Amino acid sequence: MDILIRPIKRTDYSKLKPLLDELGYPSSAEDITNRFIELQKHPDYEGLVAIKNRQIVGFAGVCKAYYFEMTGKYSRILAFIVRSKERQQGIGTKLLKSCEQWAIDQGCNAITLNSGNREERQIAHTFYKGNGYTGKSTGFVKKLT
Repeated sequence: MDILIRPIKRTDYSKLKPLLDELGYPSSAEDITNRFIELQKHPDYEGLVAIKNRQIVGFAGVCKAYYFEMTGKYSRILAFIVRSKERQQGIGTKLLKSCEQWAIDQGCNAITLNSGNREERQIAHTFYKGNGYTGKSTGFVKKLT
């Protein structure tokens, strides 16, 4: 099984809809396209796709950020999904390693991500821990609009 991880292309945008729906963020293909056009204008953001048999089976969105509290840069994985029927094949690990390599290439000294604390996220937590990630903090959110 050959899996290709590559930067997202404009022709991929609408093909992400099923993955973003599965991740819990349903959007129209038009909204996804508009959002990704805007994101791709910023060099500190990168979208990566996992391709299997010429189909997009995974997606990761990652960005570079700067610490306020110390010197240096870090990277944050903002979105990460492998199609459910394609899991347990090493695709997620390959996609995660590609995010880490992108962060290294950007001069980052750490990579972070948030994952929901819902019961259905426990499998994802096990995956992240198995790839060397440790639970460090609890996140909070407040909707402003």
